[in-house]
Amino acid sequence: MGRPLTRLLAASALCMGLLGACASPPVASDYAQEKPVLDIAQYFNGTIDAWGMFTDRSGRVVKRFTVVMNCRWDGNVGTLDEDFTYSDGSSQKRSWTLTKTGNAVVGKAADVVGEATGLQAGNAFNMKYTLQVPVDGKTYDMQFDDWMYLMDEKTMLNRAVMSKFGIELGQVTLSFRKRN
Repeated sequence: MGRPLTRLLAASALCMGLLGACASPPVASDYAQEKPVLDIAQYFNGTIDAWGMFTDRSGRVVKRFTVVMNCRWDGNVGTLDEDFTYSDGSSQKRSWTLTKTGNAVVGKAADVVGEATGLQAGNAFNMKYTLQVPVDGKTYDMQFDDWMYLMDEKTMLNRAVMSKFGIELGQVTLSFRKRN
């Protein structure tokens, strides 16, 4: 085998490995039997406090934040109003509209490009979306692969991987605590 062909095969194997690393586990088959069972409309109803951080690719904490969420549902349509306060003193608001059909969820927010698509099974919820993220005066479209896991009736853990062009740039980790 010639050197160019060897390099091509090695590059192809690397690309396939990277693509495989970006794939998420399937929600339904991996988490369907996990307890407690998550009902998005039930959990995200009322006031929820959250504490989180963003870590870069190296694992360094870049920013910490808190969130107060005021959530309500009208049938299968939910509104989640989020108020973020960051460690640098800045703040941000986001309002999600979620539409739930069975185990599928479609989400919209002003800074989400198109629609977020989600699926819940067992204690897990996975939502994928493109978010417009402001960085140093510019806005970038970043892809999020967002996983939430219900731990008990009041506590949920959240981990989201943020990427651009399939390359992981960092992760967001959150802990939710339901007040009521």
